[in-house]
Amino acid sequence: MAETGTTTVDEDSGLRRSITGKQLFFYTLGDVLGSGIYVLIGLVAAAVGGAFWIAFALGVTVAAITGAAYAELVTKYPQAAGAALYVNKAFGNTALTFLTTVSFLAASFAATGSLATGFSSYFATLWDGPPALLVSLVFLLALVVVNFIGITESVVLNMLMTFVEVAGLLIVMIIGIWYIAQGDADFGVLTDISVSGNPALAVLAGIAFSFFAMTGFENTANVAEETIDPHRAFPRSLVGGMVVAGVVYVLVSMAAALTVPTDQLANSDAALLEVVKQGILPFSTDVMTTLFSIIALIAITNTTLVTVVTQPRILYGMAKEDVVPGVFAKVHATRRSPWVGLLFSAAVVATLLITGFFFQTGGGIDLVNRLALVTVVFLLAIYALVIVACLKLRGQDEDERTFRANTPLLVIGLAGNLAILGFSIYDDPSSLLWCAGLIAVGVVLFLIEYAAGSRNRPPGSRRGDPEAADRRGA
Repeated sequence: MAETGTTTVDEDSGLRRSITGKQLFFYTLGDVLGSGIYVLIGLVAAAVGGAFWIAFALGVTVAAITGAAYAELVTKYPQAAGAALYVNKAFGNTALTFLTTVSFLAASFAATGSLATGFSSYFATLWDGPPALLVSLVFLLALVVVNFIGITESVVLNMLMTFVEVAGLLIVMIIGIWYIAQGDADFGVLTDISVSGNPALAVLAGIAFSFFAMTGFENTANVAEETIDPHRAFPRSLVGGMVVAGVVYVLVSMAAALTVPTDQLANSDAALLEVVKQGILPFSTDVMTTLFSIIALIAITNTTLVTVVTQPRILYGMAKEDVVPGVFAKVHATRRSPWVGLLFSAAVVATLLITGFFFQTGGGIDLVNRLALVTVVFLLAIYALVIVACLKLRGQDEDERTFRANTPLLVIGLAGNLAILGFSIYDDPSSLLWCAGLIAVGVVLFLIEYAAGSRNRPPGSRRGDPEAADRRGA
C-alpha cells in the first residue's frame, strides 16, 4: 500500500483511496437528499393526505436501519461491489450473487433514466427549446465525462452540489416557519389522512412512493475501496448522513403540508415549487421560482452523478470476483477510472432513455414515475437480502474495528423492506415487466461470461470464486 499525503493507492485494485470521512458524509447526504423529495413528494401527498410527513419519517427509519446493516458489512469487507459482494460472502451462491449484481445495476440504470428525464422536465421550465430526449442524453454525457476525470473530482462536485440542494430545502423550511410566524398555519392538516379506505394502507402506499427519495445510501458502499480508513469513516458517515436527511425530509414535508393545499401538491409534477409560488416570503415570486427551479436541477444532477459513479464500480468489483466479464475490471492508465464499465453503463441508460421516450410519446407511460417504481422494487429486494446476509455473517471476519448493528432493529428493518416491497408489487404489478426487461441485460453479461470466462480463469477455480481474480493476477 503506497501512501502520498492523505491519499493512498491500493496496489491490488488500482483504485485510489482519496475520499475522506467528511466527503463521504456529504456524499451520502447528497445522494439521499436527491431529486426524490423535489419530484415525487406530490405522489406521497396524494396517497396519504396532509399527514404525508409520516410516510417520509417511517420510510427513512426503515432505510436507516438498512444503512446500519451496510455499515456493518462495509467494515468487514471494505471493497467495491457492495450488496453483491455481501451476498457472495454470505451464501456463496453464484446465481444469487449474479442476480443481486444485475438487480442493483438495473435499479441504478432505472434511477438514472428517471432522473435524467426529470432533469429535462425541469430544464424545460427555464428553456423550452431543445427536445427533452436530447437534453437527457447531453446531461448523461456530461456526467460520464465528470466521472471519467476521476472519483475525487466527482465526490468534490457532489459535495458542492449538496450544499446547493440543501439550500433549496432550507428555503422551503424557512417559508414554513415564516408562514407559522404569521399565524396562518393550520396544524390540524399534519394529522389528516384524507383518503378513503384503510389509513394504514394509505401510509404504506405513501412510503412506497416516497422510498425513491430514501435510496442512494447503498451507493456509498461501492466507494469503500476508495475511502481513507473505511472502518472508521463508514458507520458515522453513512448512518449520520441518513439521520440528517431524515430530519430534513420530515421538516420539509411539514412545511409543504402547512403552506400548500394537499390537492394542489398532489396534482403538481414539481410539488416543492408550489411552496415557493405561494409568495409567502417578501421577495419577488418570479425570481424565487426561477431560483428554485435551478436548485432543483442541481439536486437532480447531484443524485444522478452518484448513480453514474456507482454503475461502473459495481461492474469493476464483480469482474474481480469473476462473476461478470473481466473486461469490466479495466482501469484507465492515468485517470484510474473503470472506463469500460462507465461506457457500458452510459450505453445502457441511453438505450433506456431512447426506448422510454418512444413509449412516452405514444401516451402509454409516465417515464419518471415508472422508472422510479422499478428502482424501488429492485432496491427493496436487495435491502432485504443484505440484512439477511448481515445476520448470517455474524461472527465471521470480525475484529475490534468492526461496527455491529443492533440485531432487533435489523429484524424490524427486514420486515419493513418486505412489507413495502409486497405492497409496491401489489399496487402496480406491471412494474415487474420492466424489471424483467432490465434483468435481461444482465443475462447477456452472464452468457458472455459463461462462454468466455473460463479462458482466463485459473485452473481449479470455480466460477464466482472470490480469490480467482487474485490468483489470475499472480
